Amino acid sequence: MEDLRTHEFRNYIDGAWVACANGATTPNLNPADTRDVVGLFQASSAEDAQAAVAAAQKAFAAWRAMPISKRARILNDAADWLSAHADRIGAEITREEGKSLALARDEVLRSAQTLRFYAAEGQSFTGEVFPNDDPDMLVYSQREPLGVVTVIAPWNFPVSIPARKIGPALITGNTVVFKPSSDAPLSGYRLTEAFVQAGIPAGVLNFITGSASAIGAAITEAPAVRAISFTGSTAAGEHIHRSVGMTTRTQMELGGKNPLIVMADADLDRAVDLAVKGGFSLSGQACTGTSRVLVDKAVKTAFTEKLIARIRAMKIGSGAEKGCDMGPLATRKQLDTVLEYIAIGKREATHVVGGEQLLDGEFAHGYYVTPAVFTDVTQDMRIAREEIFGPVLALIEVDGYEDAIAKANDTEYGLSAAIATRSGDLAHRFANDIQSGTVKINRTTTGNLINAPFGGLKRSSTSTFRESGRVGLEFYTQVKTVYRAA
Repeated sequence: MEDLRTHEFRNYIDGAWVACANGATTPNLNPADTRDVVGLFQASSAEDAQAAVAAAQKAFAAWRAMPISKRARILNDAADWLSAHADRIGAEITREEGKSLALARDEVLRSAQTLRFYAAEGQSFTGEVFPNDDPDMLVYSQREPLGVVTVIAPWNFPVSIPARKIGPALITGNTVVFKPSSDAPLSGYRLTEAFVQAGIPAGVLNFITGSASAIGAAITEAPAVRAISFTGSTAAGEHIHRSVGMTTRTQMELGGKNPLIVMADADLDRAVDLAVKGGFSLSGQACTGTSRVLVDKAVKTAFTEKLIARIRAMKIGSGAEKGCDMGPLATRKQLDTVLEYIAIGKREATHVVGGEQLLDGEFAHGYYVTPAVFTDVTQDMRIAREEIFGPVLALIEVDGYEDAIAKANDTEYGLSAAIATRSGDLAHRFANDIQSGTVKINRTTTGNLINAPFGGLKRSSTSTFRESGRVGLEFYTQVKTVYRAA
């Protein structure tokens, strides 16, 4: 792999790779070994952000007027470039944010698939013709792009999440200012590079790195910005949502406290598999990750024993190692947060297994913690109510379905929820009763199709426009109704 440790990665603004005005850079560290600097990225200021917005605004008219088949070709060519470089980009994702090589490579290929999906779907996303009583009049609606769109992406899926935002924004004729997470900027750089290699015109896609405190307001509150698509913490999303005016759309996909209900009739081995994959995949750092496991009291002891045995057999290590079940946390801040919640859990509930920071040998320079489980958790405890975003499961005892659904819904979040049961009746009831944007039956809380809508309820989302699927195009367009006389 290319040695990037002293390489300075630049912003991409108005068709050129440029350094930020203040000349400052920030190192990007490997969470598996913080001695490894992945690269140096621009510590941009508001001046750089304003230039990115201005470039997008200037490019909008020509991009909007470009035939949609040509816009689609650029998306398809960018997808081809991602696919051709999936191994290299996947290895870089692993290096900068810790997920396994297999998951990282799959993310790159999934992102390419997303761009191809929108290249196709966008070409048939149009208005309607409305019947009326006047034979000499035609009434129809047409969809138009909004203008400049700001995309702010997280570090946990640093290619696939921005791809599902940027793809529909571009195909519908908008121009984009893209800010990746400062904890995974190289992945965003590569996604931008894919579009550059595909020949995207200057100013249509602008890439800028830097802290939210330095550039956030400039790329969200500028009058030229017509829409903001953000994935991240609830606190940050609510701040952005409150800070913009009524002429700026917001699409906020935020936190979760996702439950897995294990009914008395469940296949316990399968239920344990769902809990482990949902709770510890990506080291628990997924907004749809399983955080609460609501277990029927009739099977709680047996389920807990199987879960503990499974966790003790898990192998912890670098995502670059084959056979590892869980890698490091992505940042020092995230490690500190998880350790703090583990300490809270030990005061509140019964600590069953895990939760130790690994400090020796190969773990000495990484952000490693073993997966933790707490039992005897009640609804009022912080580990039952607050998003942890790490490998921590809270086991909550329930007495039958009604108690389970009441406790599952007793949260301010509503992103994803799952149930393990053999009962078709309970599965049907759960789909209707659960207050969640994504509902899984005998599946993990994590994961969603690129062609199906994704989004949360309650404080997990603004619940205005969904991401993914064909409906993901709606956020980036406005509807105009035309009455035309003969």
